[in-house]
Amino acid sequence: MTAPAAAIEVLSGGAIRAVVPELARLRVEVFRDWPYLYDGDLAYERRYLAKYAGVEDATIVVARVGRRVVGASTALPLAKAEPEMQRPFRDAGLDPRDWYYFGESVLEAAHRGRGIGVAFFHAREARAAALGYRRTTFCAVERPGDHPMRPPGHVPLDAFWTRRGYSRRPELRASFDWRDIGAKAEAPHPMVFWTRQR
Repeated sequence: MTAPAAAIEVLSGGAIRAVVPELARLRVEVFRDWPYLYDGDLAYERRYLAKYAGVEDATIVVARVGRRVVGASTALPLAKAEPEMQRPFRDAGLDPRDWYYFGESVLEAAHRGRGIGVAFFHAREARAAALGYRRTTFCAVERPGDHPMRPPGHVPLDAFWTRRGYSRRPELRASFDWRDIGAKAEAPHPMVFWTRQR
């Protein structure tokens, strides 16, 4: 049975608060999958997402089927992101104030392959342009090719991102700690940035 079509909404400011509980659920659910393998915590996710409501020019793009949120994608000015996100740009002589940062995208499995991921990029790029940004960026976790939890036949999203006009920037790297499924403690995870300039 085909999943019904989703409607896309762009939220900012106080409107973000109303969807935080559903977004927290989505993040914990979706990020358990490869390549994040994140053993998430709902309380932490709610606190993390609530910050977007207080950040000027932050954006959350939501995909709804009826009243249910089935996917979401975040964005904010890089200069207002965590220092760990800004550091690779500063170290490379790039001003974080010039960049709009695309955070995580999460989407329930039943709604994948229906153009929602492309819609998330379109909406965030339009928001960045409306705010005067000509440069956008995001980062992706890097896992070794022989990782034991890598699904058979997994196809990375590199080709999708390249078609969107993004280039992998191996010189722009960060590291973030989280606990993998089955792990006893948090561990660092390498992340590499992708960038696009209009």
